[in-house]
Order: sequence, then C-alpha cells, then structure tokens
Amino acid sequence: MKVKTILVSQPAPKAENSPYSDLIEKQRVKIDFRPFIHVEGVQAKEVRAQKIDLKNYTAIILTSRNAVDHFFRIAEEMRFTVPDDMKYFCESEAVAYYLQKYVVYRKRKIYVGEKTFGDLAKIIKKYKDEKFLLPSSDKLKDIVPETLNELGVKWDRGIFYRTVMSDLSDLTDVFYDILVFFSPSGIDSLFKNFPDFQQNNTRIAAFGDSTIKAATDAGLKINIPAPTPETPSMTMALEKYITEVNKK
Repeated sequence: MKVKTILVSQPAPKAENSPYSDLIEKQRVKIDFRPFIHVEGVQAKEVRAQKIDLKNYTAIILTSRNAVDHFFRIAEEMRFTVPDDMKYFCESEAVAYYLQKYVVYRKRKIYVGEKTFGDLAKIIKKYKDEKFLLPSSDKLKDIVPETLNELGVKWDRGIFYRTVMSDLSDLTDVFYDILVFFSPSGIDSLFKNFPDFQQNNTRIAAFGDSTIKAATDAGLKINIPAPTPETPSMTMALEKYITEVNKK
C-alpha cells in the first residue's frame, strides 16, 4: 500500500528547513506531529522529600535540555543561587549550548561528551573529588546509574520532572499509513490511549533498540527500523521506505 499520511509522535521541529520538510516536498506526503508523551516538572517539596539539598553538590550531570530547564527551575523555587564555580557535565554539545539560556557560557566550567553517556563518563572519571547531582526524569536509562556506580564517583539522582502520557482521544477515528516512534514511552502511550489498537495496514517506524523492543513486545510489526548503516536517521529511513513502496 502506498504511503500518503504519517504521524510523528513528537513535537513539530522548530526549524523551517528540517529534514521532514524535505520529505514532504520530495515524496508528496502529509506529515502531522503530535507528542505522545510530555514532561511535567515536580514541585520543589517533592525534591526535598528525596533528600536533595542543592548546596551539597559541586557538579551537575545534564543529559537533556529538560534536565537543564528543571534543574534551574527547582533552584529558583528553592531560592538557591547556583554558584559561579558549579561544574556542568553535559552529554552533548546541544545540551551544553542550551545552558546559555541560564548561564554565561564562557565564564562557567562546562565539560561536554561527544554523543553518548559513555563518552561523558570518560570525562566524569577524571573528577572523582566532585559531588555530582543528576537531575532526571522518573524514567532513566539503566546505563546511566550503572556507569556512574562503576566509576565510583559520589553522586545522587534527583527526580526533577516526570514523563507523562498525553491525551490522544481526539485521534480515535483518525488513521495514518505510518506511525513514527522514538521511545518506549511513546509505545506505552499508544496502548494506554488505545487499548484495542490493531496494527492492520498501519506501518510502524521505530528509532533505537529500546523502542524497537518495546514495540515488538507489544505485538507490533516493525516495518521501518532506524538507525541502520544505510539509514542513520529516521527521515532517511522513511524516505527509503516510501520511495520503494510508492513506486509499486
């Protein structure tokens, strides 16, 4: 069956020249964006209940932009002035640059991993005298605590925000040729909103091993897996699939 409509379970990209725009133009498909999950901040009193006292830490581990936003939100709610000598360990350049929203970048001690948490761990390993705080969601990849424990550094995890399933009830009678997922939480949200969901002719695109596993465990057939050596991005995987199917 030819592909005409796609639903991406994420917010629409802000950049006008996103790869999705190219995909729409090249393949003449309709692409809608709808977050299947969203983030909600926890209150400062909940963070205090986790026995987190911000003045006890000399370094912050930031794995996402959400972690940045909610760390500074909690600091403000607790009336804690983040000291100028606080060290920031960022998983990627994108997270590090996002810090500029809150601090003067060139005047702070900021350490950046290349891409993965394993890359960042090599840097963290050199700073064993620091006391690290990891502001995180209620959902955290196992590799993060496992790696920090293996390093033997002093660290605490604080749940500063939660991943919440969005209400998708308005999509009950709306059907798409392809559904695109980027996290196991997105799969969970699909079945929470639509417990009787049947895949039928709907194609499923899934990014990352954990998302693919969650989809497969839920009984879904993965038609478009990504990344692969041939298609390292989701838009590339979609374009390859659509090109092949729509030619038939």
